[in-house]
Amino acid sequence: MGALVNKDELQESFADLRGELITRGDAQYDNLCKVYNGMIHKRPTMIVRCKDVNDVTSTVRFARDHDYLLAIRGGGHNAGGLGVCDDGVVLDLSLMKNVQVNTNTKTVVVEGGCTWGEVDKATHEFGLATTSGIISTTGVGGLTLGGGLGHLARKYGLTIDNLLSADMVLADGSFVTVNERDHPDLFWAIRGGGGNFGVITSFTFQLHPVKNVICGPTLWLLEDAKKVMQWYRDFITHAPEDLNGFFAFLTVPPGPPFPEPLHLKKMCGIVWCYTGPKENATNIFKPIQELDPAPAFYGVHEAPYPALQSAFDGLYPPGLQWYWKADFVTELSDEAIDLHIHYAQQLPTMHSTMHLYPINGAVHDIGKRDTAFSFREANWAGVTVGVDPDPANNPKMINWARDYWEALHPYSSGGAYINFMMEEGNQRIQETYRDNYSRLVEIKKRYDPRNLFRVNQNINPN
Repeated sequence: MGALVNKDELQESFADLRGELITRGDAQYDNLCKVYNGMIHKRPTMIVRCKDVNDVTSTVRFARDHDYLLAIRGGGHNAGGLGVCDDGVVLDLSLMKNVQVNTNTKTVVVEGGCTWGEVDKATHEFGLATTSGIISTTGVGGLTLGGGLGHLARKYGLTIDNLLSADMVLADGSFVTVNERDHPDLFWAIRGGGGNFGVITSFTFQLHPVKNVICGPTLWLLEDAKKVMQWYRDFITHAPEDLNGFFAFLTVPPGPPFPEPLHLKKMCGIVWCYTGPKENATNIFKPIQELDPAPAFYGVHEAPYPALQSAFDGLYPPGLQWYWKADFVTELSDEAIDLHIHYAQQLPTMHSTMHLYPINGAVHDIGKRDTAFSFREANWAGVTVGVDPDPANNPKMINWARDYWEALHPYSSGGAYINFMMEEGNQRIQETYRDNYSRLVEIKKRYDPRNLFRVNQNINPN
């Protein structure tokens, strides 16, 4: 750990900083220590709120030269709270918010401090979007570097499949642009390899024609869950790529759009997003409406894409307690379904849930060696989360999530979507990257041999 802790000395080291230097005792410090997961409580020595690339470069060099632990924060949504650290430097990108849409090339350049809600707002004005998660307050950087799941994945692939280039500051303080031509090895690594290789100051994404979508939830009684899951596993793997739907076990929130008789009832559901021609929507949703058992709630409607993206923001505001467990899933057997239902009946809190996000369709069009994201053959990214506002409920929801995961893990494909992982050790990281891990280690050795960027799902170069 570095020795410089005097504020005056630090101010000298950051004399050219255009952003803000925050240390313990400053009015903003306690609030800026917080991340999305309220279960995480860490106190860095300093938080550097960068305003431009020079600020980022200076901060990286300072942490390297003074041997400080360095955490990188974009939107702060990371499951394990890896955007903050104890007794180190937090490089905070949240002041870097520029978004530039190019309608001629259908691309967008996004600075590293943006959230997806900010990007979606800018691109929606032109009827364009790219794959961008399911909660609008999610940071662009973290979601992208882990792969990028979302409502548009079956149609347009993962977020990394739409990444055209990135500007980044490396561990030695140098600035590079990476793409298929320039530093192609590094470009390969950041598409799924997390924050191991540098600080991304801006991303360039391919956009697609998405304005309004046909979207919303359908809910079924928990007693019908087995039939619904059996139908869903076949339906979503063969459905047109215009249609996405993630499966969930949930406790129905006590408010609109859900009718009062369903409030706080444990149910299963699917959240749909259809991006195809509106005139085809009736036929697309017909088998869902006519399914036996029929949905107890049918909430599918037309809405602007950003409205779907922000639909869960109110239910999951920053600061809740979160505990995550995840796996990739290729086959959803009847035995696995029975276990899912067993644990769904025990949902420990209203916010706790299990999601199966489809990653077939366009995601399968890219080979498992073409990007660092390895599980291209999987059909779902599964995640079990214990969530609640009250820390007193942590033990029961953590135990539930762990037990659920341990029961279902033997039916998984191994590995997990890294954005759904807590700090789980190197073996889980290797299981996630599989045959790509050794190549990631070699790239890490080349660009970050001292492992400066290690507050992440770390690929250790040593």
